[in-house]
This record gives sequence, structure tokens and C-alpha cells, in this order.
Amino acid sequence: MNRMTVTFGLLAVLVAVVIAGCGGGNDSSSGEGAYGSTSKGSNGGGEKSSQAPESSGGKGAVVSLGNSSDLGMILVDAEGMTLYDFHKDKGTRSSCYGACEEAWPPLTTEGAPQVGNGASDSMLGTTERKDGTMQVTYAGHPLYTFVEDKKPGDANGNDVTAFGAQWYALQGSGEEAEE
Repeated sequence: MNRMTVTFGLLAVLVAVVIAGCGGGNDSSSGEGAYGSTSKGSNGGGEKSSQAPESSGGKGAVVSLGNSSDLGMILVDAEGMTLYDFHKDKGTRSSCYGACEEAWPPLTTEGAPQVGNGASDSMLGTTERKDGTMQVTYAGHPLYTFVEDKKPGDANGNDVTAFGAQWYALQGSGEEAEE
């Protein structure tokens, strides 16, 4: 998938988020959603997403290594979807809220996060988001998925600039993956 396709896809999501945001809704004054969703190009507010948290019932989100045909072995969530870091984040503090979290849903957990195949337990952690949810971190980076990734192995968000900074998939070492 080329960058132009990703750009147009993100633009379409942004338009949908803006249209949806015109109707008001829960927590719109804070500009935070509970679990996020996507769009490219603005840091505007948004409503809580209907996307379910990554974990439920008090069990922790799972971070594993999975294979991407373009990037090799990278971090993935329990469904095998690529996990990304965001260069705008300050340490373990997330900078992705509103429309940003609509495009790049944070990996959240209700319990202690768990390591799966090949991930390092010593690099796994959490950070509290502004809305009180706990976001999973790896090697000090808050983790996100990307709505343009449709199936395990997709890494359409790697080396993308959106919401003021670059996004990269992470390797098991905590380093950013390169194409």
C-alpha cells in the first residue's frame, strides 16, 4: 500500500470523525475518548469510541511477536495486529487523544499486561491515560494499533507521519522496525 492510499484513507476517516463529532456526545469537552479510533491531520476532540478495550474481565492485554512480510518480527496484540509507538509521546505519557486516538487506538488493559510469544516481560508496563484507562507500554513507549491495518501482518502505519509526528512498529528489542 503506498503513502497516497494511506493518506486518502486517513483523510476519509478524519471527515467521518468530524461529521460524527458535530452531534456532540459524551466527554466532548475534554477531547478524550475512552479507547480511541483514527484519522490523520488534527488533534481535535472526539467522542468515546465504541471500540471495546483490548482486554476485559480484569485480564491483561497480551503483547507478542508476530510476523510482518515487510518488517519481519514485530510487536502485535492478542489478535496479531501490529503495535506502534508515536514520536510525539513524552516518555510514557501519551500525546494521542481525540481524533488521533480514533486513528491510532491505544492498547489498553484492565489487568496487568501479559507477554506472549517472544516479547520481553521486563519491557512491558502501563501508563495512565487522561481518562483513567491504563495503556500498555513496551520499552517505555505507549502502544497503539492502527485502523488501516485490516489483518494480522499488516503494518500500514509504519513510518507514517500523522498528528504531528511519526509512527513506527516496534521490534521485540523495543527498537523501531525499518522497512
